[in-house]
Amino acid sequence: MTDVITATGLSRAYGRGPRAVDGLDFSIRRGEIFALLGPNGAGKTTTIRLIAGLIDPTAGQVLVNGIPTTDRSHLQEIHDAVGVLPEVPGHYESLSAYRNLRFHGRLHGLSDGQIHDRARQLLGSFDLWERRDERIATFSKGMKQKVALVRAMLHAPSCLVLDEPISGLDPQAAKTVRDFLIEQRRGGTTIVLSTHNLDDADRLSDRVAVIQTRLLAVDTPSALKGRLFQRSVAVRLQNGNPTALEVARQLPFVLHATWEEPRLQVRLDHPDEDMPTLVEALVHAGYRIQYVEPVSHSLEDAYLRLIQERGAPAPNGGP
Repeated sequence: MTDVITATGLSRAYGRGPRAVDGLDFSIRRGEIFALLGPNGAGKTTTIRLIAGLIDPTAGQVLVNGIPTTDRSHLQEIHDAVGVLPEVPGHYESLSAYRNLRFHGRLHGLSDGQIHDRARQLLGSFDLWERRDERIATFSKGMKQKVALVRAMLHAPSCLVLDEPISGLDPQAAKTVRDFLIEQRRGGTTIVLSTHNLDDADRLSDRVAVIQTRLLAVDTPSALKGRLFQRSVAVRLQNGNPTALEVARQLPFVLHATWEEPRLQVRLDHPDEDMPTLVEALVHAGYRIQYVEPVSHSLEDAYLRLIQERGAPAPNGGP
């Protein structure tokens, strides 16, 4: 699969302060949704701006379709390839939705006919075409966000770079935006997004990058969870008590065990092979087992563990 975006040693400092991002190395493949995760101040917005070519790196580089974002001679090619949704949409509130889109379409060199056709298609996907002549100031936050997404897509970019696209939306609007992003990916659009919503990242993303100034991990959500949490099982005991913990801990293949009334939670080397021996040991010790089930972990669990184990306090050098 072709890489659309490649970051190498990507760093950015603001003034004389510490680096907001430092030495990021990652690539983003064509047609995937790639999520940037991290706490406030970790450098997500800075990374978004660097990818979009809105700011220049202090060190390292970003390539968009093989072109450095700092190459001024090919700046138009980068702008044509990338559609940007900033954290604050920045609409002209006194203008209608359509006039906002026409203004930005002309900046991209689109004809009025092209703008009309694209706006009709994209606004229609959000049920906003009939409201195109209403002032943006009268729109709800969700409607403004949808218009901003349409604006980012208006010139048919191959890559969308979105800063918190679902933040603050009500459940219905959030679902509409998620469905829209999935549909764009199916059409081959590459999507880079930053988000604090780990459930959205888990559901939407092909891969995630966890950053805290530096890059902590890049992987698929499922692989990241698998790496950070060896397979665990929960054993519910009918007559359980914390002494069952000692039985489990005496077994050599048990990596970790905790007691969460009325369940014994155990992390094993090889669950399929080790589980029968664990059950046998508990039964031999006099415990009656009601059921055994695998323990699932969320992306939030993996994220929090990664930040706790590998992260460091984020600098105040930038967003």
